[in-house]
Formats: sequence, C-alpha cells, structure tokens
Amino acid sequence: MLDQYRMFTAYNAWANRTLYEAVGALSDEARRKDLGAFFGSLHRTLNHLLVADRIWMKRFTGAGDAPTRLDTILFEDFAGLRQARQEEDARLAAFVDSLTEEKIAANFTYSPITNPGSITHPLGPALAHIFNHQTHHRGQCHAMLTALGGPSLALDLLFFLRSERPDFLAI
Repeated sequence: MLDQYRMFTAYNAWANRTLYEAVGALSDEARRKDLGAFFGSLHRTLNHLLVADRIWMKRFTGAGDAPTRLDTILFEDFAGLRQARQEEDARLAAFVDSLTEEKIAANFTYSPITNPGSITHPLGPALAHIFNHQTHHRGQCHAMLTALGGPSLALDLLFFLRSERPDFLAI
C-alpha cells in the first residue's frame, strides 16, 4: 500500500501544479467569479482544498494550523495560495514517506468538523480520502476553468503515469 500512496502523492502534486498553472493565466476577476460550484469560485474552491488538507494533516501529525471552517479563505492573493499549495503538497509527501505499512494499517482517531465526535478507523482510508477529495474538487475546478475559457487539461492518473512517472507503472 505504501507504494500506492507514494504514487498518489506524486500524482496529486503534479495535478495541482498543472491546474494552478492554467488557473494562474486567468484574471483575478475570473478566478473569483461565482460559477455555482459548491464553494462558488475557483479561488474559493482552491482555498477549500488547502483548508481540508491542513485539517487532515493536523489530524495525522498533530502539527500545523487547522482551520475550523471548511469555507475558510486562507489566502486572498493567488500567489500566496499557490505557494501554500506547493508547500502543503510537499508536507503531504514527507508525511507519506514517513509511513510504514504498519502505520497505514493502524487505527487512527479524529473528530470531524461537520459532525463532532470521535471516529476511529485505520489510517489508510483517511489518507485515501485526501487524494479522492482532491480529485473531486479539482474536477470542479477544471469545469470552472473551461467555462471561463481556459484550457481543457489532461489530469488523469494514467496520463500522469505514462507521461511523467512510468516508473510507477512497474510497481
């Protein structure tokens, strides 16, 4: 499982870089336009992804800032948001690199923001959730990007593996 999570970590960082590059070509007005997505705009959705990752990483590591609202705007400026995204992707990669198969299988307890209480299950499903959550909201961002006249991006995992990391195909 560890190799799979390392693959997802590399894919996640690559997909975020690819998306941010395309979104960065838009005007600030376009990034902030409410297009009816769950968090409204590209800017708000990208902030949400960073918020969620920080919440999960705080749960996993006990370190770092963890917002208490899922719609928190951490960065009003795109450059700051982009830099923070890169740093969080590196933080996630370092965390995954610190794991063992035993740690992935071990129970993990946390309290959800939206439904306070205590939940316990193996770390693996929570880690898988981070990547699934990123993919879900990146899909929303991709739809908003193309609606604003931006490029249609190839963000598929297999595209990443074939073009960027064929070494993972040998796993």
